[in-house]
Amino acid sequence: MPPTSYTIAVRTLCEFSARTGDLDLRFALTPSGAEGQTGHATVAARRPAGYQTEISLTGTHETVRVRGRADGYDPVRHRLEEIKTHRGNPAAIPQNQRALHWAQARIYAHLLCEKLQTPAIEIALVYFDIATQNETVLTESRTAEDLRDFFQTACDRFQAWANSEIAHRAARDRALAALRFPYDAFRPGQRQLATAVYRAVRDGKCLMAQAPTGIGKTMATLFAALKAAPGRLDNVFFLCAKTAGRQLAIEALARLRQAHPGLPLRIVELQARDRACVHPDKACHGGSCPLARGFYDRLPAAREAALQEPAWDAPAVRRLAQAHEICPYFLSQELARWSDVAIGDYHYYFDHHGMLHGMAQANQWRTAILVDEAHNLLERGRRMASAELALSDVRRVRRAVPRPLRRRFTAIAAAWRKTASAAAPSGASAAPASPRHTQAANGGAYIALPEPPPAIVQAVEQAVAAIAEYLATLGRVDADDEKSLLQFYFDALRWLRVAEQRDADWVVDLMEQRGVQPRGQALCIRNVVPAPWLAPRFATAHAVVLFSATLSPGRFYADMLGVPADTACVDVPPPFDPARLAVRVVGDVSTRYAERRDSLAPIAALMAREYAKRPGNYLCFASSFEYLNALYAQLRDRHPAVPAWIQTAGMSELERGAFLERFQADGQGIGFAVLGGAFGEGIDLPGKRLIGAFIVTLGLPQVGAVNDRMKQCMQERFGPDLGYAYAYLYPGMQKIVQAAGRVIRSESDEGSVYLIDARYARAAVRRLLPAWWRLAPLRAQGGAG
Repeated sequence: MPPTSYTIAVRTLCEFSARTGDLDLRFALTPSGAEGQTGHATVAARRPAGYQTEISLTGTHETVRVRGRADGYDPVRHRLEEIKTHRGNPAAIPQNQRALHWAQARIYAHLLCEKLQTPAIEIALVYFDIATQNETVLTESRTAEDLRDFFQTACDRFQAWANSEIAHRAARDRALAALRFPYDAFRPGQRQLATAVYRAVRDGKCLMAQAPTGIGKTMATLFAALKAAPGRLDNVFFLCAKTAGRQLAIEALARLRQAHPGLPLRIVELQARDRACVHPDKACHGGSCPLARGFYDRLPAAREAALQEPAWDAPAVRRLAQAHEICPYFLSQELARWSDVAIGDYHYYFDHHGMLHGMAQANQWRTAILVDEAHNLLERGRRMASAELALSDVRRVRRAVPRPLRRRFTAIAAAWRKTASAAAPSGASAAPASPRHTQAANGGAYIALPEPPPAIVQAVEQAVAAIAEYLATLGRVDADDEKSLLQFYFDALRWLRVAEQRDADWVVDLMEQRGVQPRGQALCIRNVVPAPWLAPRFATAHAVVLFSATLSPGRFYADMLGVPADTACVDVPPPFDPARLAVRVVGDVSTRYAERRDSLAPIAALMAREYAKRPGNYLCFASSFEYLNALYAQLRDRHPAVPAWIQTAGMSELERGAFLERFQADGQGIGFAVLGGAFGEGIDLPGKRLIGAFIVTLGLPQVGAVNDRMKQCMQERFGPDLGYAYAYLYPGMQKIVQAAGRVIRSESDEGSVYLIDARYARAAVRRLLPAWWRLAPLRAQGGAG
């Protein structure tokens, strides 16, 4: 049955109907979800016995059904409380934000009056500062009749949009129920993957799917999830680690539209802020950026206009934003509320303030999460759960901030000096709980710490409170300095959150920064196992599909990512004739760090010889830019007749495009790229655009103090036998298989992969290579082994 009403969260209704004025990030309520929950619990604990929390409430006006959970109710005072956790002086919160908070409180008060059948109620807006633990309480008394009028007015403002949403959802579900695969036939293995995804969405489960490169995983997962959506899903989130994955999803959905003209499917692409921002030199508030000024006043017209667009990809959002003179980045976030498919980076769902996760929770959406190239979620999950504070940033911002704030930054630097001095080696042997001083992999000094230094934590907390207080009083700061101050403020908040949440799955260290002026240290809180961080995100989705060409060993990814215990697994066999991929193991060359100089000449000779046998396009992958540059120089010096081009550090998108353009079907040469980098996965060079890959080394993470400490942490968590494999071997072999996957992209492709390192002879290493690979020995300087 098509829906006859539209269900909306209290917060979303208020943001739609009551939000006006400027966009202003200076006064955003900054606590994370965990901190907000803690703050609410603290407030509730101060209330008398009988105080009620998280009261589930619903109400209806015409076709609008509103639901939510009120923060608190004191039956003795007959007072409903709306609690807002924050940092800084609440008196300076802009009126448009305060009006939004009052709107939420009044809607909840109406719903509670209806539930209790009471003629009046007291309403309290409670601002709780999580830094000072102070409450600021604003109260008003309202009759049930006043509150009913307020509720109905808000619903009336949303009514036309609600009717449009009801009609859209019904049309969408009819179209998706009749959805057909947009090609004449599935590729081999593609149907098996699509079937597994459909069942996972249908049954509300988590699925880990390993499927070979080139079978069309993006189309298979999107098609199956959308086919299963009617009556089960509110939306689909397609999450990627890289731009290439996002583009493949957009192209797959465009193909579905082409096969089904008029398909009523709203698709939004979420770009990173630095790419979407029109005025990167300005701060995000109306006093600085013209696109933030009056943002919420112009948003409704832009939202209406968006309904006439077939898709909300980045160019379309940019056009809409330009036409209505608002920020394209925040317009895309608003459109995500009304989309059927949202395509964006992992962090939109898995990070501290994951916007898509927050929306899904607030609106109680039933969502399918499709995680593209899911092996990347391990390292990205670690980064999202980690934080770094740089002494160079403290010094830089201190020079630019107004005098009232300067002493707070001086206090951080002073606490830092004391910590570093106390942690430095004194010549005596350190006790087990003492800091450990050694060398990091990059040669910089590394000091392992048992916990975030309390003196630095306290100094940073005081600086954050002072910044919030200063901004709350509308202190004057130059535009550039203000941006720098705000960036430090948000970075410091993140660092404090991670410092508070860390446990045995995190390590803490001080490490010297190289290439930073002025030279200094970074205080890092590094996550090692992101499973506890990611698991709650999996639990709140209706269904999750993690898919990749490399999700092996399955136990490793299950342990590290924290997938549910009943997660289904599918391993799709390759559709290709194994004979189409010649895998040569070059075992007479050692690429260990100490022997790399001796490896250059034989590897260059090998590449030149194999290229001469079959001229065409090849990729050479090495584990670092240093090694890559040395191999490239060796080939150019010793074998100048072989065309070659190389990836450089910090390539722009335009430069990456030019690098790939060299791989033409009629082209010849060897492109040099870093293993695990921009060209190690997610690129598609079918047919003769790429006929071979030289993979130099095992791709193991660099041995050093940081990785060794992570290995120790994993040994303690998973047992001594798995520490090395989890820290070094498995992540390295994942890069190898991904790089090799660039060669065979379809059933008609054929090519060669050269695995260059003596360690490929080890059984433990070979077990991690795809079972269908047919390995043959080859000598670097003598042909077949």
